[in-house]
Amino acid sequence: MDAENLKKSLEEAIAKAPQRKFKESVELAINLKDVDLSNPKNRVNEEIILPNGRGKKLSVGLIGGNEMAAKAKDAADRIITADELDKFQDDKKGAKKMVNGIDFFIAETALMPRVGKILGGVMGPRGKVPRPLPPTVDPVPVINNLRKTVRARSKEKPVLHVPIGTRDMDLDKIVQNGMEVLKRVTSKLEKGEDNIRAIYVKTTMGPAVKVEVK
Repeated sequence: MDAENLKKSLEEAIAKAPQRKFKESVELAINLKDVDLSNPKNRVNEEIILPNGRGKKLSVGLIGGNEMAAKAKDAADRIITADELDKFQDDKKGAKKMVNGIDFFIAETALMPRVGKILGGVMGPRGKVPRPLPPTVDPVPVINNLRKTVRARSKEKPVLHVPIGTRDMDLDKIVQNGMEVLKRVTSKLEKGEDNIRAIYVKTTMGPAVKVEVK
């Protein structure tokens, strides 16, 4: 993958996109080929830390006991205690609303079985299964890294849509983010770049622009 080609395509996509009154995301669309996605083992499901962040704040929820909750109180956007977790057992609507409102979750290791039992049916399909965290680990650095994290998930369709920044970010920083995503996705494909049919970049409301891949 060539960084200069990606940069040129980003410039073109941003130039073609009309100005909006909200912060538009910039994303990569990676079309796959010759990958049997009916086999879950062949699907891409990666969490990637962008070197320059997303360009906007992502929300992180922590599910943990009192000690871990105290450590994370100034860092996490939502803290769910063990008692609150149990209440979601009989509040499916509330559980869905809570999970939909948070981008990433971490959970104290000891609570993971309860999280799976109570929220697994909601979190699993949304790709939001919590990252387990031992009670001795400081959750703050983990939370800060998750704020810069994106998911690359192929599911059953041969295409991945991955945000790599926002339109107001420095172009070189978006390119660095995009190259990191492409590197990680390529490393997970059996034939590497040969499993990629095409790559496009686009803003939220703008047209898709094809990236020329040498």
